[in-house]
Amino acid sequence: MRAARSDDLDAIKALLAENELPASDITAAALKDFAVAEDANGTLVGSVGLEKFATNALLRSLVVPKSARGNGLGRHLVAYAENVARADGIIELWLLTTTAAQFFQRVGYVVADRTTAPAQIQFSAQFATLCPASAICLKRKV
Repeated sequence: MRAARSDDLDAIKALLAENELPASDITAAALKDFAVAEDANGTLVGSVGLEKFATNALLRSLVVPKSARGNGLGRHLVAYAENVARADGIIELWLLTTTAAQFFQRVGYVVADRTTAPAQIQFSAQFATLCPASAICLKRKV
């Protein structure tokens, strides 16, 4: 696992698209708050990002391809992002998901009413336009 670099952009976007996750708002500049996991061959096998707003952040773009799931990689990526968030003074993480609510609940996130998210997070592209209204909102203190 390592911090993402600008040359990871295409691979991250491809991995997100392959797993039907939004990627249209991810830019090279946004990657400064992303991490990636690589396999022994250097192939990208996971990513996670933070979108920071003062003392809150959006945990986003967590993806592990189906072929690499079940070995704890998702948990490691979330833990990595949480450690970065904590080190950067983030107090609470928020996220939206349409498919992984149970996973996030297993790692300590709780369901929250989407309207209770801080205003800056509600106005993020993820909340405002990219994730459907049916997405489950979760949060966690870090």
